[in-house]
Amino acid sequence: MSMLDKIKGMMKGHEDTAQKGVDKAGDMVDDKTGGKYGGQVDSAQQKINDQLGNRPMPGEDHPPQP
Repeated sequence: MSMLDKIKGMMKGHEDTAQKGVDKAGDMVDDKTGGKYGGQVDSAQQKINDQLGNRPMPGEDHPPQP
């Protein structure tokens, strides 16, 4: 079992909490860097959420990927 599979197993049923954590971490990085890497942070957040199977929360600027 890969590390990603273990993480996915732990997140099962807690997807909203995991997504909030990813968003909060990205916001912290943006704050610490003054938004200098905002595009890269947003891209990383999206990739992490995609790997975890999370969908963007209502009102977010990332539409669901097919």
